[in-house]
Amino acid sequence: MTDHSELFAINTAFYRAFEKKDIKTMSSVWSQGTGSICVHPGWDVLRGWKDISKSWEKIFQNTAYIEINTDIHSTEIRENIAYIVLTENVMQVVNGKKMEAKSLATNVFELLGGKWYLVHHHASPVVR
Repeated sequence: MTDHSELFAINTAFYRAFEKKDIKTMSSVWSQGTGSICVHPGWDVLRGWKDISKSWEKIFQNTAYIEINTDIHSTEIRENIAYIVLTENVMQVVNGKKMEAKSLATNVFELLGGKWYLVHHHASPVVR
């Protein structure tokens, strides 16, 4: 059985790479396969690391500053698949404006070659 700390570490690495706008670290967290899926709030489904990485680069280019705090609601590990359901509390500066938002997200990870990789990220805005 895999220790939850490994899963939490890779999940944290994903959000720190997001905050730092670090595509290199983001690339080491995500599975490079064509089966990876990402759904940003308000976007269409993105499939495969090539399209997913382009989306992150676009977000990074258009965001001056971002800070993300998470509250984990549920975690499950089953053999080589795991998921974390959480709330993302996001503060960002875009076009000189400070914006705060809350999203519910599901991050799905797959154990590949002894390491967890993000294979699915889906975030939906919480309507207040």
